[in-house]
Amino acid sequence: MSVVRRVAWYWLLPVAVLVWELVTRSVQATYFPPPSQIVTRLRELWFSGPPSRVFLTDEAVADLVPSLSRLFAGWSIACLAGVLVGVVLGRSSWLAGLVEPLVHFGRSVPPAALLPVFLVLFKVGTPMQVASIVYGVVWPVLINSMDGARHVDRQYIETGAVYRLSSWQRLTKIILPAAAPKIFAGLRLSVSLALIMMVISELVGSSEGVGHRMLEAQSQFDIPAMWAGIVLLGLLGIGLNAAFLGVERAVLGWHTSARTGDT
Repeated sequence: MSVVRRVAWYWLLPVAVLVWELVTRSVQATYFPPPSQIVTRLRELWFSGPPSRVFLTDEAVADLVPSLSRLFAGWSIACLAGVLVGVVLGRSSWLAGLVEPLVHFGRSVPPAALLPVFLVLFKVGTPMQVASIVYGVVWPVLINSMDGARHVDRQYIETGAVYRLSSWQRLTKIILPAAAPKIFAGLRLSVSLALIMMVISELVGSSEGVGHRMLEAQSQFDIPAMWAGIVLLGLLGIGLNAAFLGVERAVLGWHTSARTGDT
């Protein structure tokens, strides 16, 4: 799999970009500018600033800082709530039976459909945007945490009872480590969802952020700038995913080693 990824990065992606460039230049479609124009506009908008500021422009600071702040705030709140509630529901069968139908109902409602509700509750601004991100992100974390906590090997729990571990010790030394792979699977899904909800929340009544900048470019018929925003979001997604994978490998190194040893 690693070989395939290297081939994709070093061969397939450059070829795809080259084909995109040639096709768009030959067709000259208004709504599909060539990558060279998109990259040029991307640099003009966000990465033509002074070296002392990592080449970030004033627009980049004005857009990226609020967007990323809301993304990390919403993602952190959703992850904390999802893990706590999920573990409680996973370890309590009667409580899960009572609440689980509401959980599945809540995750079935598209987060974008609740934006009018969040606007009424929180008005326009950061609280509404953070609430939208939390609602969109919490479900995969909660469900994976619940599933992981529910299927802890019974022998681990019985061993903890034999050694008379307290409830807190059982939680921190048995349940959470055993459920960690499932929890991290939900956290990884939540990263991309947080990025999506960040953009969606900024399309409604926002005066800053990457989503607002894309909406503004659309209204001004600045198609390269609109595509530059899309490319920037893709780069952010790749960066966030890579950072999360690094944390996951560091935290779950024991799990990977155990699986390798079993095989």
